[in-house]
Order: sequence, then C-alpha cells, then structure tokens
Amino acid sequence: MDRPALADFLLKHRSALQPADVGLSTGARRRTAGLRREEVAQLAAMSTDYYARLEQQRGPQPSTQMLGALARALRLTAEERDYLYRIAGQNAPARLAATDFVAPPLLRVLDRLTDSPALILSALGETLVQNDAARALFGEADHLTGFERSAIYRWFVLPEQERRMYPPDDRERHSRAQVASLRAAYGSMGAESQAGEMVAELSRRSEEFVQLWASHEVGRRFEAHKVLIHPEIGPLELDCQALFTEDQSQALLVLTAAPHSDAEGKLKLLTVLGTQAFSSRTAH
Repeated sequence: MDRPALADFLLKHRSALQPADVGLSTGARRRTAGLRREEVAQLAAMSTDYYARLEQQRGPQPSTQMLGALARALRLTAEERDYLYRIAGQNAPARLAATDFVAPPLLRVLDRLTDSPALILSALGETLVQNDAARALFGEADHLTGFERSAIYRWFVLPEQERRMYPPDDRERHSRAQVASLRAAYGSMGAESQAGEMVAELSRRSEEFVQLWASHEVGRRFEAHKVLIHPEIGPLELDCQALFTEDQSQALLVLTAAPHSDAEGKLKLLTVLGTQAFSSRTAH
C-alpha cells in the first residue's frame, strides 16, 4: 500500500469535483475548491474520520468494498479505478467480472435525477447506487452482503420478502425475466465467475429456478409498465426506462408516473417522507 500516493490521489480527485457534479447543492460559500471531506465520506457511505485518515496517510488499508465506494464517490473512470486499487495494495477487479465500479456516464445521469426513483444495477441484479427516491420506494441496499445483494438471488431464496412488491399475477413473468437476466450474465462472465457460483447456489436452493433455468431464456428485460405494491402507500402504476452501458454490464433504471396520476402523488409523498419510515426494507 502506497500511503502517500493514495492520499495525494484522493485529495486531487476530491478537489477536482464540484458539488453539482455529484448531485449535491453548493450551499454556503466555500473557502476551497472541490468537495469537502465529509461530502466524499457521505457519498461513499463511510465515516468522515475514516476518509480523513486516508488523506492524512494514517488510515488502515481500505478493503476492496471501500475502494469501490470511493471510486463511485469520486466518479473515477475504469482506468482511474484500477490505479486506485493498485496504490491501495489491492488487485483491481477484472473488467468483465462482477464489481461495485459504476460507469461514470450512468452516474452523471443519476446525479441529475432527483424527483423520480432511479438506481443502477449490475448484471447480477445488485443495486450499486440509488437516489433518495429509490431508497424510499425500495428500501436501503447498502447493508446487504454476499449473494443477497442480488435481487435475482433474493427473488428465489427469499420470496416472501422480495416478491411482496409485485402483484401475484405478475410474479411468474418476473421469475422468467430474472432467470433470463442471470443467463445473460452467465454467458458474458463465464461458468467460473460469480454468475456461475450464483447459478450453482440457486440450483441447490430453488426448484423453481432449476425449472426456469432449463428453458434457456436469455436477455436482460425490464417491463416498460409495471405495478409495484408499496407496503405503506399501496399500489403504484409506473413506467420503467432502462439505460445500459455499451457492454450491457450495468443498467440505469428510472421509474416515472403519468402526470396528474395517483401514482405521481404517491411518489411525491415518498420523496417528502424520505427513507426514515421505510429503512427496514431491502432494495430491489
């Protein structure tokens, strides 16, 4: 671990970002250019003290999870992300492997979406980053670990928890879509990847998955119009738009309601209430 290089790299990239670049308000007049340490810590979901120690060359070696969070917070390119891992003494994730790295173009779009639920998903259905409206709608995802980070995995292993937001008559279609998405990831990542491990685990734990896997449907599909049943405010009819990276490894989902509809009013209510009342639920 090269502590001086890591500290200098973090400082330079923090100084190069403005609050508007990451979806934050400018607020009071600033004495120095760039983001404050506490803002980077907030974006990376870590304590300000932990981040400050990294910049002061006295922090512990960051885990790969922490480095992924810093790469997202600082809006690093893939090459910059790889360099960050190396100076921190960690191996950079393979470009085609499952990773917490988020494509900067998708992040820039997400930063500008404040009034509609929006989230970025990996090829394995992991919520990599979400805005406040998405947290209020789906719940927090930051606490999930292992296979449970994947909505595909949770759909089959934790059905009582994961399927309650979907009407019963839509669950069969969604099951097929989840398996088709995993097969697409399996095809691009390979049998020895995290996708292959997930297939093996789901095959062991879910007979429904085994039957659907045998159908060989392939493709990442998101229903253009869907109904979600929120546990506090009831059903919402929403339109879903997906924006994919060029390699199809990540997707930005944006959910909107028709103007002047009942769902639009419910989304506005969720935005006002925030995540406090809904923080115990997991994200889709």
